[in-house]
Amino acid sequence: MNLDSLPFIFDKEAMEKGHTLPLLSGSIIPFDKPLNWSSFDVVNLFRIRTKYNWGLRKMKVGHAGTLDPKATGLLLLCTGKATKNIEQLMNGEKEYVAELKLGATTPSYDTEQPEDATFPWEHITHDLFLNTLKTFEGDLLQVPPLYSAISIGGKRAYKLARKGKEVELPPKAISIHRLEVLNFAPPYVSLRVVCSRGTYIRSLARDLGKALGSGAYLSSLRRIRSGRFSVDRAFSIEGIDAILSHIGEEEKLLIEERLKEQNK
Repeated sequence: MNLDSLPFIFDKEAMEKGHTLPLLSGSIIPFDKPLNWSSFDVVNLFRIRTKYNWGLRKMKVGHAGTLDPKATGLLLLCTGKATKNIEQLMNGEKEYVAELKLGATTPSYDTEQPEDATFPWEHITHDLFLNTLKTFEGDLLQVPPLYSAISIGGKRAYKLARKGKEVELPPKAISIHRLEVLNFAPPYVSLRVVCSRGTYIRSLARDLGKALGSGAYLSSLRRIRSGRFSVDRAFSIEGIDAILSHIGEEEKLLIEERLKEQNK
């Protein structure tokens, strides 16, 4: 990803250097999404605080890549003209730290739903796990989770799942570039996953559990990188008002013009 072709990146480093936020002109703002928040929750909070701080009722804000509510970590918000770059940003390579629980499954493949089945896991040695893990590197066809935002006949898959409807999702082509075991302490295993856009780590957990002759689901997930953006430079959502206080004089003029149009 060529950062030179992107709009201004307003991260922690930019704030520390005293740069101002081009809110309407277009900026990319990295956030560290907290647990149990949807990606839209973060976007909505940013809109609410923008209206509170600057009176702007309508402005373009979007995110570049959904994070499940049970996942934490890097979420890129785009404002103003930078929303045109969302697709480009979504194509960036992703990096996650995932913890799997072996020996059980859930309908959502993570902790959103309670465990619905248990399986033996004591036979899973470190060598067996490593050898099985290697088979998941490279180009794969992966079936997405039913509890996902994928559209089926105009309806979100997770809404159908919550109604108990059985739906088959077609497999999608993905690439897993790197898998690394960070901690092996069965029934819990921590992994570093580097992958392409569209990869579901929940599905990876499900498929890995099956391949091991057991079951598995995600007990936690954190996105630490998207393209060349790192969570280390991301803001907490508590910092939104501080971010919005870093508006420069030129940008204030643009906001004043927008308010005049808005209040006509």
